[in-house]
Amino acid sequence: MAEEQKESMGFFKRLVSGLGKTRDNIVSGIDSIFSGFSHIDDDFYEELEEVLIMGDLGVTATYDILEDLKAKVKEQHIKEPSQCRQLLIDSIKEQMDVGETAYEFEDQTSVVMVIGVNGVGKTTTIGKLAGKLRAQNKKVVLAAADTFRAAAGEQLKEWASRAQADLIGGQEGSDPASVVYDAVAAAKARHADVLLCDTAGRLHNKKNLMEELHKIYRILEKEYPEAYLETLVVLDGTTGQNALQQARQFAEVANVTGIILTKLDGTAKGGIAVAIQSELDIPVKYIGVGESIHDLQKFDADQFVNALFHTSEENA
Repeated sequence: MAEEQKESMGFFKRLVSGLGKTRDNIVSGIDSIFSGFSHIDDDFYEELEEVLIMGDLGVTATYDILEDLKAKVKEQHIKEPSQCRQLLIDSIKEQMDVGETAYEFEDQTSVVMVIGVNGVGKTTTIGKLAGKLRAQNKKVVLAAADTFRAAAGEQLKEWASRAQADLIGGQEGSDPASVVYDAVAAAKARHADVLLCDTAGRLHNKKNLMEELHKIYRILEKEYPEAYLETLVVLDGTTGQNALQQARQFAEVANVTGIILTKLDGTAKGGIAVAIQSELDIPVKYIGVGESIHDLQKFDADQFVNALFHTSEENA
């Protein structure tokens, strides 16, 4: 437990530095509004709205956050703009809370389908997830069902050996559904806790993708009905609104239960984490701020927003 706490503290520091560009993009604008206005009026809220939307939080989230803020200001009879800072932070946290049930799959025999377009860090993310689950003493089987990308199987092989997880499949061009079929048989025979499936995410051919995913879902329903099914989409945080569009498109073809947001360490668009949750009602479950296995962590709304609004006077 102490080890976990240490890891979490280390991650918070990396998150604080990783969200630096997003902080410059959003928080400095917000703080200048708080210090630049002498009283709370429509102009004050309009300026705030502009900064939040420009910071990739999206229209829906911004509207909800500001409505919540207005209600709190009224309720608590707040007159000073500077007193709104903490209220705004609390409103954003409430928007992003993923709830207690978000990681149910960890406590059950489960299948985790991981989808994402090329280049978002999907295979690496699966490898890190496998490592995290192995660290919890879970028996993990990996299915290399992204058979369209030549390097995916090799990459996953590397991660599987690192995480000491069993790997099934990996032949380029083979049928993804048959890889999943074999992986299910292996997971059952080996009494695996979690079967992680690396699945192709070719959004430019949605019809094919949809058929492929449905084929996989049918196999899982038929061959492994007792397993809890989780479908996670990996998105590249640096792409901002494009990531939101991808998530929306994936949600049309699959029953997406969560988002993994990677590459938040190099972007000013970290606000997209708030937008995704709000616009699509799909929780962000993991975030990545770097290359190492410890740089992928469960999403914690308090931690994320505290890191985003972190000031240099506060202790990291």
